[in-house]
Amino acid sequence: MVIKEATNKNNNIQILSLSLCLDISEMGEVGEKRYALLMCGEDSEYLLKMHGGCYGIFGRVLAEEGERWDLYKVVQGHFPEHHHLSLYDGFVITGSCYDAHANDPWILDLLQLVNKLDTMHKKILGICFGHQIIGRALGGKVGRSPKGWDIGVKAINLSSSLPLSFSSLNLPSKLSIYKCHRDEILELPPKAEVIAWSEMCGIEMFSYGDHIFGIQGHPEFTHDILLHFIDRIITRNLVQEAFALDAKDKAALVEPDKEILKRLCVNFLKGRL
Repeated sequence: MVIKEATNKNNNIQILSLSLCLDISEMGEVGEKRYALLMCGEDSEYLLKMHGGCYGIFGRVLAEEGERWDLYKVVQGHFPEHHHLSLYDGFVITGSCYDAHANDPWILDLLQLVNKLDTMHKKILGICFGHQIIGRALGGKVGRSPKGWDIGVKAINLSSSLPLSFSSLNLPSKLSIYKCHRDEILELPPKAEVIAWSEMCGIEMFSYGDHIFGIQGHPEFTHDILLHFIDRIITRNLVQEAFALDAKDKAALVEPDKEILKRLCVNFLKGRL
């Protein structure tokens, strides 16, 4: 994979594009799958150095040989051009330290983009903040969890009545996943289905039709990345330090179901369900 910069011709904004080949304006090779990673947070120097930043983190979980992945820093207002949306086979909306229930201009633009992609029946995978943004865009309610922060490696319960497409994966009744959030979807969008829930969060995963899937947890995290994000929220005084340090200790005792979660995300995004 190579890193390339693509220019938004309408306003000359430099968009960081990471891809296997080709310029953003080109159609790509015949049969080449193309995906957009919509980055909603900021990379720290540590994440860039140790994990390749947002692109490297998600790429290791989702990207496969022969695909093109483009990174858009939507948190900085860098969005795909509308006439390029049809070129993509799927979109991934990442986590963020911002509130999905806020009304920052880029968040409002992201909500509009989700609605546009829904009308185009494009595949959308939302992670944490992205999960919440999708829920809000489709008519659900997002806000602070009444139970507070949910941090660590946590067990979630899979619904006993999964949509037919998801049931084909023969998923277990419980999964363990990395968690680091204090906001959540409080009310499910109309026509959406809950796929997973936990004691802390009633909507851990949901689907909307056969083209939208949201996950509150972080299938892309490693243990090191979780610890880094816990340190970030401690530094920003967003959580009580004693609570966060206890979450660190407990997280070291449990392994998440990374391979099952990867298979779930990849199979959904690539239309293999």
